[in-house]
Amino acid sequence: MRPTGREFAGVVEAVRDRLARSGTAPDPAAVAAAARAEGVVLGAADLLRLLDGVGAALVGAGRLQPLLEVPGTTDVLVNGGGEIWVDDGSGLRRSEVSLAGEDEVRPLAVRLAAGAGRRLDEASPFVDARLPDGTRLHAVLPPLAPAGTHLSLRVPALRRLGFAELERSGAVPPGWGPVLRAVVAQRLSLLVSGGTGSGKTTLLQALLGLVPPDERIVLVEDAGELRPEHPHVVHLEARHGNVEGRGAVGLDDLVRQALRMRPDRLVVGECRGAEVRDLLAALNTGHAGGAGTVHANAAADVPVRLQALAATAGVAPAVVDAQLLAGVDVVVHVDRRAGLRAVAEVGVVGERAGRAVVVPALVRDGAGARTGPGAQRLRERLGPGAAALDGVAA
Repeated sequence: MRPTGREFAGVVEAVRDRLARSGTAPDPAAVAAAARAEGVVLGAADLLRLLDGVGAALVGAGRLQPLLEVPGTTDVLVNGGGEIWVDDGSGLRRSEVSLAGEDEVRPLAVRLAAGAGRRLDEASPFVDARLPDGTRLHAVLPPLAPAGTHLSLRVPALRRLGFAELERSGAVPPGWGPVLRAVVAQRLSLLVSGGTGSGKTTLLQALLGLVPPDERIVLVEDAGELRPEHPHVVHLEARHGNVEGRGAVGLDDLVRQALRMRPDRLVVGECRGAEVRDLLAALNTGHAGGAGTVHANAAADVPVRLQALAATAGVAPAVVDAQLLAGVDVVVHVDRRAGLRAVAEVGVVGERAGRAVVVPALVRDGAGARTGPGAQRLRERLGPGAAALDGVAA
């Protein structure tokens, strides 16, 4: 027979299972022989299609692979039970593709975790890792997820967006581009804040692309995501422990190593927990122009957010305030509205009643883009680059 439609998906699974049982590599001859054993006769075009499908099922993301390869896709999410949701840059939508419940979702999650060198089972029921192609993997097993295994895949951008492209696309409000360029040129230390999927990494990556080419950028990340367009970038990436919990190398170790690597700009990637201690430490090492990202609902919420994260590392709020005041100049907040990821606010770190606060200097709201009460303070910190603020409406 010649398979069509859903039948073809069944043939892929049958051939995959046959090859997996025999331990045979999925080369053209082996795939064709396995298909014949299943009673399927294929032409040249169908054989090539079957080769791609079996390869994805054995070493890729199975039936999720075609979804991951669609241009513009940022996230593919599988809920317990097998329903699939896709974000192609315009928000989440339900996919017509679905997986066959727990019997298919869990083995896929376990195999992907193993491909990332991580363990996923009853003793270790969740995983956060990066696949060999750069895709970010997160999975949670029952009973932590009572409805069934949940799988989240975040696709790395195939093309790096430069800062000029973000300006042209509207991700940077009119007149704000020169200000952000001046922030980088004047070596102000900054944090990029925002929610999940708001574009924090994209913006920070583009800003790092503005760093002069004769400066050395050292990136310290838990899972490598930043890939700035710059001629001199050094990547350091944390290592998780093995199945016995040994061999872990954390961000604190990497920050210490980075300081010995003659960085001009020290950058610590996204902070979600106790590693905020290492981010603040890195920004207080005397290396001006450092940067990092953090989850927050608004720029004004960043100090409280950092205090909450630092508390998990036993760091007192007063210490966080002192480090924030000494080590961070600017907070750039990004959000997502109507599918567009854009800069929503530029704030300046200041002090009020002995506590660190973020005062808005540039604000984007329903009325457009305007300056805020922190504009004068930002002008003072920009020094020779303060003229960049002249193009922003008061």
